[in-house]
Amino acid sequence: MKVTQKTTLTGFLLSQGYKKNTIKTLLKYKNVYVDGQVQTHYAFLLEEGQNVEIHKTQQELPFPIIYEDKEIIVIDKPCGLLSEETNIQKEKTAYFIVKNYLQKKNESIYLVHRLDQYTSGILMFVKNKKLYQTLTHQWNECVKERGYIAIVEGKMKQKKGIIQNYLTESKSQNVYITSKTKGKLAITHYKEIKVNKKYTMLQIHLETGRKNQIRVHLSSLHHPIIGDKKYGAISNPIKRLALHHHHFSFVHPLTYKNYQFHCSTPEEFNQLFSRK
Repeated sequence: MKVTQKTTLTGFLLSQGYKKNTIKTLLKYKNVYVDGQVQTHYAFLLEEGQNVEIHKTQQELPFPIIYEDKEIIVIDKPCGLLSEETNIQKEKTAYFIVKNYLQKKNESIYLVHRLDQYTSGILMFVKNKKLYQTLTHQWNECVKERGYIAIVEGKMKQKKGIIQNYLTESKSQNVYITSKTKGKLAITHYKEIKVNKKYTMLQIHLETGRKNQIRVHLSSLHHPIIGDKKYGAISNPIKRLALHHHHFSFVHPLTYKNYQFHCSTPEEFNQLFSRK
């Protein structure tokens, strides 16, 4: 459906004959696409020339699909689910679940990045080997933004800052800060967005993507992420690690198209700051 004049998404769908309740349902279950990207905000502003599509297919995965086309599939990985298989766990992983989903459509799957098991949010797979090889070889050049939401214990001394040092991993799989000669450079930007008497919600931007980078960096400031017992947290008010990958953008290395994906902050994160 082609947009012919500037309007809101709801206004446009109403003009196409959709009822208000139907529109709410379509938006809730991420069935509305604007120029190929899922859009869930009822007041999203449309410009002339944009294309709106309705995908009513039943979702076969136990978690939301943020975006899918012939080359890419992006999911909202839940907290607790492994990104890929381990020596112990083969099937209860995002990779295995998405692989089974794509096999039914005779499509392949390649994992190009990972999230920690207890980190939720945006996780992307690709569907062809050439894109996989090119993207993994040019990952740092292709990826433009990696944004996270984290909730830490206590109040930060500085409302925003940059953490820069070198990280390495022990034989027991604990990541720690080390010297330049022994570790890999890790750079994390943070900014306070909400605060109460006990906790601070931060917006995080990564320049590098080292294992457990955000968790180790925030712990090094004596503000570990809530629920992160491994790196020093003593509180767990929402019964999970409070780290969520909410924004990701990259440039396709073959077509040079810019992709941007967004994922809502978990409701339990916001509820922690609405309590009196």
